[in-house]
Amino acid sequence: MSVVFTFPGQGAQRPGMLVELPDTPVVADTLAVASEALGEEVRALDTPEALADTRAVQIALCVVGVAAARDLIDAGAPPSAAMGLSIGAWPAAVIAGALDFGDAVRLVAERGRLMREAYPRGYGMRAVIGLSEAAVVALLERLNAGTQAADALYLANVNADQQIVVAGAEAALARLEHEAGRAGAQRVIRLDMSVPSHCALMDAPAEALQRIAAEVTFNAPRLAYFSANRRRRLWRGEEIRDDLVFNMARTVRWADTARIVDESDFRLAVEMPPGHTLTRLHPAVEPPGEAIAWADAGRANARALILRTRES
Repeated sequence: MSVVFTFPGQGAQRPGMLVELPDTPVVADTLAVASEALGEEVRALDTPEALADTRAVQIALCVVGVAAARDLIDAGAPPSAAMGLSIGAWPAAVIAGALDFGDAVRLVAERGRLMREAYPRGYGMRAVIGLSEAAVVALLERLNAGTQAADALYLANVNADQQIVVAGAEAALARLEHEAGRAGAQRVIRLDMSVPSHCALMDAPAEALQRIAAEVTFNAPRLAYFSANRRRRLWRGEEIRDDLVFNMARTVRWADTARIVDESDFRLAVEMPPGHTLTRLHPAVEPPGEAIAWADAGRANARALILRTRES
C-alpha cells in the first residue's frame, strides 16, 4: 500500500516551527539552501513578529515542509505521492521532484510579496462550519447582491463537506459572520490570513508570478503529484507550473482531492509540520485509510507507520 505526504497551507504557521525541526544533517542542509536562495537567514522567519508578514509565513511553511519530508525520506521512510493545500502545494512539488528547492523558495518569496502588496490590509478569510457548499454559495449570492468585485465575498476553499472557507474584505466578512449564524452555521472561524486567497481577487498577483516563473524549469514529477485545485493527479511539468502559480486565485477542493487520493490506494496520509489541520480534515472513506500528523505522532512514530504501510 502507498503513502502520501500532505503539506498544510497558510494558517497552520506558528512561532518556532523552524527551530523545532530535528537536528539532522539533511534538515541543516535544507535550511542552508533556503537561506542562500533568499540571501537572508531563514531561521529568523518564524518569530511572532516575522510571522505577521505573509511573505515570511509562506517561506517558512515551504521550508518546514520540505525539511521534514526530506528528514523522513533520509530515514528510509519515503512517500509515493505528495499533495498540498495552497502554499503547501509548493513543498509538495519539491518532494515530488517537479521543482528545484532553491527555485521554489525564491518563487514562494515572490508569491508572498505579491499577495501582501496587492492586499496589505482590510482583507481576510473565514471558515464557515456546519453549512454545505451549496448553502454557503447561496448565502454569498445574497450578500454580494449589488456589491463591487473588490467588496464581494468569494468561495475560497471546500476543505470538508461542512467546512467552507470564504475570502473577501473584512467589512463583508463581518456581515458573513452574522448572516451565517442565522442560516444555521455552527460557527464562523477567523483564519490567520491577512489576504483574500483562492479567489478572483488574486488574479493580478498570479499573473505577475506567472511572468516570473516563466524563467524557471518545472519537471515531470518522480512521485505522484495531486492538485487540490484541479482535483486530479498532474503528470507534466507545465501542468504543475500552472497549478502552483495560479493556485492563489483558484478554489481549493481539498475534500474531493483527498477522496481521489484515497481511491487511488494511498492508505496513509502523513501531514508535515507544523500542525494537524489536514489530518483533521481527512474524509471518512471505505475501506478506511489512516491520516496522521508529524506534530502529533512524532518523527519516530511517523517513520514506523510509513514503513508498516509500505510493507503491507
